[in-house]
Amino acid sequence: MLFDIRTIVGTLLGLYGLILLVTGLVADDATDQARSGGWNTNLWAGVGMLVVGVAFLAWVRLRPVKELVHAAPEKPEEPTAETAG
Repeated sequence: MLFDIRTIVGTLLGLYGLILLVTGLVADDATDQARSGGWNTNLWAGVGMLVVGVAFLAWVRLRPVKELVHAAPEKPEEPTAETAG
């Protein structure tokens, strides 16, 4: 299998998104809400990162990297006694 950076990016975004999502669900208190204007920023950032991570991984599955196969240049045929003239 070929190396594809989209797999690494999608996995990391998904992992960090999951961590933020869990943090937003578990550790949301009034001081955080007051600082962010009433938004649960960890929760929404986690959801956004998960969506982007899943999109990257779907992109990898739907459009995989194809190995480029370069054909050797064709050598011109050597003239033979029959084609020489």
